[in-house]
Amino acid sequence: MPSPYRISAVICLVFPTFFGGCRGSDIAKLLPDLPWALHTIDDSSQGADGIRLADVNGDGLMDIATGWEQGGLIRVYLNPGPAFSKKKWPTVTVGKVGSPEDAVFADLDNNGAIDVVSCCEGKVKSIFIHWAPGDKARYLDSTSWTTEALPAAKSAGQWMFCLPMQIDGKNGIDLVAGAKNDNAQIGWFEAPAKPRDLNDWKWHPLYDAGWIMSLVAEDMDGDGDPDIVASDRKGSSRGCLWLENPGSGAAPMLPWREHRIGGEDQEVMFLAITDLDLDGQNDVLAATYERELIYLRRKSAVPIRWESTIIQLPDQAGIGKAVAVGDINMDGKSDIVFTCEKAKEKSGVMWLSYRNKVSEPIWQAYDISGPVGIKYDLVELLDLDGDGDLDVLTCEENTNLGVIWYENPTIR
Repeated sequence: MPSPYRISAVICLVFPTFFGGCRGSDIAKLLPDLPWALHTIDDSSQGADGIRLADVNGDGLMDIATGWEQGGLIRVYLNPGPAFSKKKWPTVTVGKVGSPEDAVFADLDNNGAIDVVSCCEGKVKSIFIHWAPGDKARYLDSTSWTTEALPAAKSAGQWMFCLPMQIDGKNGIDLVAGAKNDNAQIGWFEAPAKPRDLNDWKWHPLYDAGWIMSLVAEDMDGDGDPDIVASDRKGSSRGCLWLENPGSGAAPMLPWREHRIGGEDQEVMFLAITDLDLDGQNDVLAATYERELIYLRRKSAVPIRWESTIIQLPDQAGIGKAVAVGDINMDGKSDIVFTCEKAKEKSGVMWLSYRNKVSEPIWQAYDISGPVGIKYDLVELLDLDGDGDLDVLTCEENTNLGVIWYENPTIR
């Protein structure tokens, strides 16, 4: 039987005048109890595994790169804009590889055409460069793309995640990458003077890893250069950490000092860097395999100190996978959207709102996906339909929902 909460939401919408009307803020609070409308961007392959964003055609809209793990496809989706966002998006298969775990945009050869880099685990153990056509009019023509393996990455690890990042201040964008299991590391591939000469890319190891989930570029110490923030899921050094950039001139020669953030007693999954408490300092929020979120609040900038708080996931949710932060119901407060795996007959996408303060262990939980889908991945918050609120973009690989987005029902 429907809950009274859900019934009241329907009454407010269908009979607003008869029941004295409902304020916009009331409707915004009631509507999220209902699963959100699902829109499919692509469900034509198997095992959509991650979403990475960039505006590749300069139209001001975020486009998507996704690897399909079981299907072996690397695809790009061009954002068609609000009027057509609920239809399937223009798509191009930029390459075919084995066991892809990640796909990310980067203009590696500095020609203005945005390429794609894919990371592969399993027996493939390689990183591939998918070169975009120089003629932007042919971007959606799959025959105009070429795929090459990066020799320095071959068989060096089960590659899980790649972060394009300018490190040494020369020769265009470099590539930070992380792996899992045997001989796993975080390190960076140094771009040569001619980036298309893939044999000339050099590997610089930085950190011995267990199972890397997230890699994020962030200036943690305020010295003007980007550091690397990571979540390491397994092993003796697991947890959230950051590696201190020694400076562009010294980056190839000096070690990157390791700084621990927290979560060493957790199996941390994907993290987000966000000012959750709106105090002007960026915090770290991570999903964990223990069905919890770990909130690592930055207490001070110099010296950097962290305070750890656990936020419980509701019983109807699966195992935590990824997080994103934004004002979902437009009340001026930070909300959390999280995705799950192992969500069979549970909810795989939900959002949380705090009552009084962000350090509360129990936040009010609202459904987004309903009991559909099992294994979700990275999540992004974007206004895809142009109505002024944040929608939820993600992907699901076990039941082949594919690359999808959920329409925020908030009414202002």
